[in-house]
Amino acid sequence: MPSTVSAMSQKSTENRVFASALAREGARTGTARFLAERRELQSRLWTRTTRVPLAELNGWHCPPEADAFRHESGGFFRIEGLSVHAPDSAVPQWHQPIINQPEVGILGILAKEFDGTLHFLMQLKAEPGNAGGLQISPTVQATRSNYLGLHRGRPVPYLEHFRDPDPTGVLVDVRQSEQGAWFLRKRNRNMVVETTEDVPVLDGFHWLTLGQLHTLLAMDDLVNMDTRTVLACLPRRGPGGAAPGVADDAFTAALWRSLDPASGALHDMRSVLGWITGVRTRTLLRADRAPLSQLPDWTRDEDGLRHRTGRFFDIVGVRVEAAGREVGAWDQPMLAVRGTGLLALLVTPIDGVLHALMHLRAEPGLVDVAELAPTVQCHVDNYEVLPAAARPAFLDLVLNADPAAVRFDTRLSDEGGRFDRVGNRHLIVETGRLPEPPEHRWLPVHQLGALVEHSNYLNVQARSLLACLHALAAPGTTPPHRP
Repeated sequence: MPSTVSAMSQKSTENRVFASALAREGARTGTARFLAERRELQSRLWTRTTRVPLAELNGWHCPPEADAFRHESGGFFRIEGLSVHAPDSAVPQWHQPIINQPEVGILGILAKEFDGTLHFLMQLKAEPGNAGGLQISPTVQATRSNYLGLHRGRPVPYLEHFRDPDPTGVLVDVRQSEQGAWFLRKRNRNMVVETTEDVPVLDGFHWLTLGQLHTLLAMDDLVNMDTRTVLACLPRRGPGGAAPGVADDAFTAALWRSLDPASGALHDMRSVLGWITGVRTRTLLRADRAPLSQLPDWTRDEDGLRHRTGRFFDIVGVRVEAAGREVGAWDQPMLAVRGTGLLALLVTPIDGVLHALMHLRAEPGLVDVAELAPTVQCHVDNYEVLPAAARPAFLDLVLNADPAAVRFDTRLSDEGGRFDRVGNRHLIVETGRLPEPPEHRWLPVHQLGALVEHSNYLNVQARSLLACLHALAAPGTTPPHRP
């Protein structure tokens, strides 16, 4: 077992994380240098994908009459059929393919102090479905099949820090869900482990502060989904008082107060947990396995498996060539979506404390019926073929938001190992205090932080936007704006 932290700083972990968030440059790699090295690395670490018919995927069992797409090893994942019954919803029944990957993977980030500031060892990783090439990934991003060697490739570097960590160095360790509309009860172990040992830095890895990662979050398709979910789980709390510039920025001041449990909340945590339990209990949602070859409204052709309307998503086959990864070539099915999704978080100060309007959203692939989601989570074009009642609350408010109220606006990718160039526009919009529909609540950031310490409370889209919201807490943050 590698040595970890034997004598922590007297400062709390929350304050050390927050101090790293205020450090816009690192002691090991400057941001400009990091971006320059990423450009240089693109020629040595890459993946190339070619679409191929599902039936031609090497190593996969994909005949047209199949009940599921399976890998010949029995590992990795399967594409199965699902029949969903939700009698009280706007769409009471539907059928769909879904990814079944029952194993729990590891998303782990290694942390270490340099010059008194926490840095995080990040990997520039090429995934077959990445938009824009290399993206910033956790130190370890591996399925169980990968780290047990079913891919017959090279061992996963740095894995030893996360398989059996010394508890004194563990800053984050929680199982979190993946996309509940596309994965069947999929979870990953989200970890941050601090070390004091000398760690060799391999090609493609860099030590960065949290402040640097927050700066890079403002760039399209650069910080990957797995990094965002782990960062969202980091404990953080403002050090008290106000840094220079905060008092003159009402939004940042309200966000700082929102990090502090002593600042209060519109709803106490007991009532929040009771509301979540109540919605989960009364929501009627049943998801049953169904033969993939017999899904109503889904057709298979030379290009893949798709819905008759051309909406929602497709299952396609890809052939991958790669350089700089554990394996140099493979075939696999992937999920592809037309267009860019929309994830939007409405925020407002309540009694001087920033609150976010969270939606308790039911999805067929979740372990416990419903998890907290962003205010709006959708692909807008899908509503052309869905009932009007299915249109998300607050969608029109988000689409027509005053540009001056937009605090964050960046396109960020979903995970590129299963999804082919799938991404979402991440929006944080400041608004006035709006009424709460039954499945919405205004929650401050410190309550979201308390909930994300546990499994099955914040969905992956909410965690992604929480990481973006955290990025706005540094004084002088200039959010990106689109024309």
